[in-house]
Amino acid sequence: MKKLKIILQSNYLYLLLVILVIFYIFLFKPISKFKGDEKNIKGYVYYIKIDGDKLTLKIKSKENILVNYYFKSLKEKNNFNIKYGDYLDIYGQIEEAKENTNFNLFNYKKYLLSEKIYYVYNSKKIIKLKNNSNLFYSFKNLIIDRIDKCKLTKNFIKTFVIGDKNDIDYNFFKATQNLGIIHLFTISGMHVSLIILVINKIIKNEKTNFLITISFLLLYIFLTNFQISIIRASILFLYLKLKINLPFNKFLILFVSLLLFYNPFYIYNIGFKFSIIISFYLINFKELIKNSKFKLFKTSLISFLSSFPLIINNFYQINFISIFVNIIFIPIISYFIFPISILCFIFPKLDLLYNYVIFYFEKIIIYIDNIKIFKFSFAKISLLLIIIYYIFLFLCIKSKKYFKCVFLLILIFYIYNYYSFNPILYSIDVSQGDSFLIKYKNKNIMIDTGGITSFNKEKWREKSKKYDLCTNTIIPFLQSVGVKKIDYLILSHGDYDHMGEAINLVNNFKVEKVIFNCGPYNNLEKELIKVLDKKKIKYYSCIKELNIDKNKLYFLQTKEYDNENDNSNIIYTELNDYKFMFMGDASSTTEEEILSKYNLPNIDILKVGHHGSKTSSSKEFINEINPKYSIISVGKNNRYGHPSKEALESLKESKIYRTDQDGSIMFKIKNNKLQIETCSP
Repeated sequence: MKKLKIILQSNYLYLLLVILVIFYIFLFKPISKFKGDEKNIKGYVYYIKIDGDKLTLKIKSKENILVNYYFKSLKEKNNFNIKYGDYLDIYGQIEEAKENTNFNLFNYKKYLLSEKIYYVYNSKKIIKLKNNSNLFYSFKNLIIDRIDKCKLTKNFIKTFVIGDKNDIDYNFFKATQNLGIIHLFTISGMHVSLIILVINKIIKNEKTNFLITISFLLLYIFLTNFQISIIRASILFLYLKLKINLPFNKFLILFVSLLLFYNPFYIYNIGFKFSIIISFYLINFKELIKNSKFKLFKTSLISFLSSFPLIINNFYQINFISIFVNIIFIPIISYFIFPISILCFIFPKLDLLYNYVIFYFEKIIIYIDNIKIFKFSFAKISLLLIIIYYIFLFLCIKSKKYFKCVFLLILIFYIYNYYSFNPILYSIDVSQGDSFLIKYKNKNIMIDTGGITSFNKEKWREKSKKYDLCTNTIIPFLQSVGVKKIDYLILSHGDYDHMGEAINLVNNFKVEKVIFNCGPYNNLEKELIKVLDKKKIKYYSCIKELNIDKNKLYFLQTKEYDNENDNSNIIYTELNDYKFMFMGDASSTTEEEILSKYNLPNIDILKVGHHGSKTSSSKEFINEINPKYSIISVGKNNRYGHPSKEALESLKESKIYRTDQDGSIMFKIKNNKLQIETCSP
């Protein structure tokens, strides 16, 4: 026993643990028990979510697996009666989870791996074989049924009772994320401590108190689906209660190492990273906090600084007012909102009263988030810069002078990647649509915004409120590559799949000028113009050229046709002697007109017309311009059958990149050489 204590106190042990964990994370390869061709799976339900007409289940089968199913009718949705612990027989098709198809954005595959889920199952039929018989799941079902009695406030009660944030209003959720207070809506040490405090007040006997507290924590870990924040809070409770003779930093390394040896993909879980890093710095700065008159402010500041790189590398923007917002809302949520949620769970008749509280609470949060003066966007920063930042933050424990270095690094993060010395073209994956970004020096030109339309004929079907192409894909991507404003938003034409997100973009991102194509404005363009006029944003149409630094963008199509597609802006430019051409949705009719007016041999990069439709990319046109690389912006399994065989045949001498297969594509000109990267799913 003494030898074990000596070993546990050794610094070399923890250094060795860190090295082993790093190697293990990089070398670990997941091995699934599924073959990858299963047409039928069976298992127990441990997670249920309904979003619109989509049902998502997590199943304990041979291993954990995520199941997606779409309700076929409103009646089927209303009659849904699957509960936690039910044993299901599921028919469908298995596939690997997809990675992000746009650079720097949320990686769904890694997120699922952090929960030890390797496959997604697309279900066509679900049969319940057996009702739940597990005592723990029965208890969880009772809690869910109890929460459902509070029809108006069940979203908040679910959040604070079982850690399920799925039903929280999307705009409110984003606001809490932007303000850096989302952690207050995650069950963590703060909430667990309050409950333990209540247990301590009621039960005075030390042994009984300890047993009940441990039983409560174990049950709570189960109820919240083994959330990292609850596991961390429980382990911390044991560390303090048992008075383990081990410095906290060493204990934390030991705890984190064991978790990562169990599942190295926890490293991809943002909640895990937030929880560990903030805990580490708060404990190490405890003397600074304890001996201060401004404990709450310093706690909030240290939490903010320790989470800063994680926030900007995951959300690409931060609201500096969050330091003060945390000071205000930590006590409000801890001692008011959270206890009322528990009371409402116990006494559902408080539902209506609590709803009024929640209504105004949400309004206040969203209002504060809309104060944009303290909101700044940041590009994705390198791992090396993050490590340097955390080293200086740690040195602040010894000397306050290092705080200057920390704030200097924050300034460096802000200007990081803002100026691009080399021209970069990004083809953004917006599914069945077009969206491109040209980034050169401090100028940013965006060509089209994309726009996903819904073709559901059945009125009952509900679209998910949590997906928005502009705010979930386009804006985070722009921020992640250092774009703080769009100098020119060029719209090839007025079709929804090319400019459907333009109003959204103008309302939520800084746009200097907008350029339309030739021809009369359609209804969608007129709606955008109303917004532009209101915001006093300049706009132009049917222009011939555009000066960008010492380069020019030439608009080749100035003739008016009787349809939007042929009126598309056709753009030609040269950047560092590389020739680029963007065809919009122009058909072979416009292609003939272009060939008769211009000499355009040996195009380096061609944005293929009309998503590779058979009406575009004629052999005559492609043979004349002879593109080296071709980009087809197209949605996977789209209903139009794009790209067509004819277009692919015409382009066979060109290297073809497709967003449905390659995801987002980056063309970067560096040292007069073209570098190409893809973000394949």
